[in-house]
Amino acid sequence: MKRMKVNLWVALVVATMGCTGGLKASPLPVAGNREVTVVNQDIAEGQMAPDFTLKDLQGNDLALSSLRGKYVVLDFWGSWCGWCIKGIPDMKKYYAKYKDRMEILGIDCRDTEAKWKAAVEKYELPWLHVRNAGNLDVSKLYGVPGYPTKIVVDPKGKIAKIVVGEDPAFYTYLDELFK
Repeated sequence: MKRMKVNLWVALVVATMGCTGGLKASPLPVAGNREVTVVNQDIAEGQMAPDFTLKDLQGNDLALSSLRGKYVVLDFWGSWCGWCIKGIPDMKKYYAKYKDRMEILGIDCRDTEAKWKAAVEKYELPWLHVRNAGNLDVSKLYGVPGYPTKIVVDPKGKIAKIVVGEDPAFYTYLDELFK
């Protein structure tokens, strides 16, 4: 009986973590549908986005700084995250709508290489992808509190918007930005 209670408790803790993966973030006042302007004390709108280099689907290095000159959406996601998968149709729609003015950089978090590549193929994700693996954990560098998290970086490399969760406000922001 005691073992059953422990297993039930563990299941409850895992279920309540959802797609956050247990990552901790500073307590933030969250307005509306989970839109925030500060993820942690180090990363905020208006600051320069920390540069990083990760491997793309072909195993080549891809640096965030190589995408300067366009808006870039950093999409922190995982194939295991239900909300990330649920948001794919809207992401594809907005990528098609604005791909001449923005790039999406999908940053896979906590997947095996095989699961990551299979998800990109299964969902036919047309934008750039990198795998968050190795010595640098980009999700920690950016203080990502949960998945999905979308960070819009302006053409000069500054953070323009941070949206945590699958939130219609992200798409409204893109429409206003590119009107």
